[in-house]
Amino acid sequence: MTWKGLRSLLKSSSSMQDSHHIRHYHRRRHRVHAAAGAMDSTMEENIAAAEEVVNQWGLEVDASLFSDSGRADSERFLRATADLHRSMFFFSSPSADPAARSASLLRAHSLLSAAMRRLERELHLLLSAHGQRLNPFDPLRPVSNVSDVDDATESLTQVENASNVATADIRAVAESMISAGYGMECVRVFKTMRKSFVDESVRRLGFERLTQSQIHKFEWEALESKIRDWLAAAPVAFRALFTGERLLCDRVFAGSDSIRESCFADVTRDAAARFLAFPELVARLKRSPEKLFRILDLHNAVAELWPDIESMFRFESTAAIRKQAVNSLLRLTEVARSSLAEFEAAIQRDASRSLITVGDVHPLTRYVMNYLVFLANYQQTLADIFADLAFEPPSPLPESFFDAAEVATPPSSSPTSASTTSSEGSSPLSSSSSAAASGSISVRIAWLVLVLICKLDVKAELYREVALSYLFLANNIQFIVRKVKESKLRLLLGDLWVARHEAKARHHAASCERLAWSKVAATVPADTSAELDAREA
Repeated sequence: MTWKGLRSLLKSSSSMQDSHHIRHYHRRRHRVHAAAGAMDSTMEENIAAAEEVVNQWGLEVDASLFSDSGRADSERFLRATADLHRSMFFFSSPSADPAARSASLLRAHSLLSAAMRRLERELHLLLSAHGQRLNPFDPLRPVSNVSDVDDATESLTQVENASNVATADIRAVAESMISAGYGMECVRVFKTMRKSFVDESVRRLGFERLTQSQIHKFEWEALESKIRDWLAAAPVAFRALFTGERLLCDRVFAGSDSIRESCFADVTRDAAARFLAFPELVARLKRSPEKLFRILDLHNAVAELWPDIESMFRFESTAAIRKQAVNSLLRLTEVARSSLAEFEAAIQRDASRSLITVGDVHPLTRYVMNYLVFLANYQQTLADIFADLAFEPPSPLPESFFDAAEVATPPSSSPTSASTTSSEGSSPLSSSSSAAASGSISVRIAWLVLVLICKLDVKAELYREVALSYLFLANNIQFIVRKVKESKLRLLLGDLWVARHEAKARHHAASCERLAWSKVAATVPADTSAELDAREA
């Protein structure tokens, strides 16, 4: 074949291939347009079907989609909002028919906006109608007054079922709004409604918000009542109310960690902060030994709640709540330490010089020992407060008092305080260095008793007759021993301490008796004694 013929053949083959590609392109384009047209038609049908449902449930309809009468339409309504959202995506894409794109997009957007307004109202209705039952741990949830166990169980089951249904409905509404791009509106309604519920629940628990100036105006007796209200309400709030809100947020917004964290923080932050600020406000009042016990109650309550606070409010958005709890504990610790120091100083400052009739128990002894009996009930709280503070006697005492101050410390349940407690039978007060090393509450209690005994020794010197001095010491030390034996002080100070002080009381009593008989014998004339001896002979 000549070159001219070959060239003609190649040209003819190339033309055939081009023609084939052109026909294939046109067929594919026709199929795409046909599919797009079918999709356009489907989306238009979805919009039309959604329009019927949305218009049926306009804002003028008072009934709820999730009521008994409307529940049949709730799933249709939620599917309609999803179809409208998909339609908007489709008509926003290049594959949609340009001729229908703009009008269909505007129509779908208008219907979706109306549907979201309806769902926003439904969310408000659901949260209003089921406020209490939504919190699974709500302490104020009403329970039917039934006596039969089976009836009570059935009643609780019905409440739980209703709670689960309401939570599921709210979650369905929230997911629909968030997926359609209306998450901000959904979260705003949820936060507002649940925060209002939490604030009202706190009020019903008996705790009211007080400022520093208001607290300063209270008499101590009135403020004690407020403290008791707080002590009763705080554990319920943190372990039931706030915990329930945490679970509710987790269930409703299970698909978004950031949303459920934000909702929980905004719903509970203010109430939790008010609760934890109250102890610090009380601790800022003028200090006195008489207020110590309520300070210890508050410290113990916050310390016991700390694991719940640390776990529940672990996020960065709730760091202020953890910080407030720590601040309150630090302030209460400081006040407790200074109040106990003030109590010791008050013993040492006592300057009353009035003599007690026939060496009876001194009012100072009764006051101090009754105070220490109550203080012994706070052993673990005091151990935590003084755990990192070594005990050092402010001034030396006579060696005889140290020798008598044997204390027995029970085993500690706290790892932080185990290294600071003394073993049974030891003598931590035998020197200031060992006292500083032990740092136990037993040592501090023993010290306060010793300070009291020192003060009693000074007061005994006010009696002109030495026998009355010994009687005074015997009666007061015996009173001290009795209060120790009848209370938890015995567990702190130990049997050896009791035995030694009982011996000291008996020694003073014997000295009193000896001196009294010696005085009697001294009043008998010498010749009378000789005559009596002769008659006996």
